[in-house]
Amino acid sequence: MTIRDWDGVALIIGAGDIGKSMSDYLKNVSPYLNVVLCGRNLTNQNGIYLDLENDNSFTSFEKQISRFNKPLRLVINTSGFLHSNLVKPEKRLSHVNRSNIIKNFSINAFAPILIAKSIEKFIRPELPFSFASLSARVGSIGDNRMGGWYSYRASKAAQNQFLKTLSIEWRRKFPFSIVSILHPGTCNTKLSKPFQASVPNGKLFTPSQSSEYLINIISEQKTSDSGKFLAWDSSTIPW
Repeated sequence: MTIRDWDGVALIIGAGDIGKSMSDYLKNVSPYLNVVLCGRNLTNQNGIYLDLENDNSFTSFEKQISRFNKPLRLVINTSGFLHSNLVKPEKRLSHVNRSNIIKNFSINAFAPILIAKSIEKFIRPELPFSFASLSARVGSIGDNRMGGWYSYRASKAAQNQFLKTLSIEWRRKFPFSIVSILHPGTCNTKLSKPFQASVPNGKLFTPSQSSEYLINIISEQKTSDSGKFLAWDSSTIPW
């Protein structure tokens, strides 16, 4: 039985382009799942507000989950931070500063493990459960050949370590759980927009394409796959 047959609740964290696409795709392929979008910028009243940088928001988030009358079966974190009007990826050491590092780590490293902490009490140990979070190939230390992007690379590498460690603990607590660390490829979103010029032909995905690739991976995984760092094409990425 795959997630396409599961009955319960699925939470998609992050109401950006990929989060919305994942929510739409999951509703089509998993008719028994109650799919709920969670984030700050919600347009649907059925969503759950969640500010990943606010501890009080996590408390409210947990209260909302406790009201569901179906078990929690799937959580996918699609949130991520790379740049803003004030923060840019550092091309060289001289660009590194404390506030940029903290901002990147807050969303890319701290948020995923805090989400896991919030949802843990709602996981049923007798049921299959999947927790997936989007990472990035540039978070691979072994695959780092270009340098630069200090804070983003380091924050994604930190997320990978958090979730690899989580997969080991949850293997003991929840024997049917799977923790997935996933690279969606380069998607045509606001996050990647300023950096798309160097993307090879055919490797710039729409959010819908990436969502389909990743949900297919999640659906086909076995418990022995928990803790792996995988790309959109199911290939293993070095740590």
